[in-house]
Amino acid sequence: MDILISTDWLAAELGKRDLKILDASLFLPGTPRDPRAEFEAAHIPGAAYLDLPTLADADDPRPGMLPSDAFMTERCRALGIDTDSRIILYDNSPTHSAARAWWMMRVYGVGANATILDGGLPKWVAEGQPTESGWPVIPRGNATARRAEDQVRTKDDLLANLSNQAAQVIDARGAARFTGEEKEPRPGMASGHIPGSRNIPSSSLFNPDHSMKTGEELRRLFVDAGTDFSRPIITTCGSGVTAAILLAGLELLGKSDVTLYDGSWSEWGLDPATPKATGAAT
Repeated sequence: MDILISTDWLAAELGKRDLKILDASLFLPGTPRDPRAEFEAAHIPGAAYLDLPTLADADDPRPGMLPSDAFMTERCRALGIDTDSRIILYDNSPTHSAARAWWMMRVYGVGANATILDGGLPKWVAEGQPTESGWPVIPRGNATARRAEDQVRTKDDLLANLSNQAAQVIDARGAARFTGEEKEPRPGMASGHIPGSRNIPSSSLFNPDHSMKTGEELRRLFVDAGTDFSRPIITTCGSGVTAAILLAGLELLGKSDVTLYDGSWSEWGLDPATPKATGAAT
């Protein structure tokens, strides 16, 4: 199944009863933008605001960790998601955060038909497609969320992988953060990367119009980074957001044995006991 849908397709489907369009915009800490205010000012007609920044475990000190099944269920029902909903995720963010929301819908079993709007709101607006403002009134849905634990990797899993090398690890952060040349934004966090991991900056997966690369152009990014498509892959990043972009890209290439390290460098880099490497991947 293609996980991307075009702006033209969505424009033709607007207003369908089973279509649930969700704005999944999220900005990195320190970015002087407010995703909630931007949604209120202009969003795709019929869309609801996912509030991805708060769709996390508030009791976990690590940023953006997956919430409980009960929390996810309540958020989905408040957004009007039913068991048969076709869920469309989009964003207006430089981090292309809709991929994280798409992955979460899949992990919790409420998004078997979830897709990402290719190009997001920037492409939609650039094409002159309609927008509306304000806040929608949303009837409650009946979806139930249950996390598939086998789709999520933990620090212990990554530590074990250092020894058994069962999976390749690919880091979606920018090259300078991966090598350690650029300091991490969070206080007390080490620089560098998980030993043995490879680096494919998530930004490299996108075209100038914000659409995702596909086909051979996309495959070449992974091949050039030394990816072995015959082996399982774990994706990681700073806090589990852009890692989902790599996972989505790999699914577009037909690779399904891919999981995501939810704690990512926000957990690994803050733990003095975890090994770190610097410099380019070897």
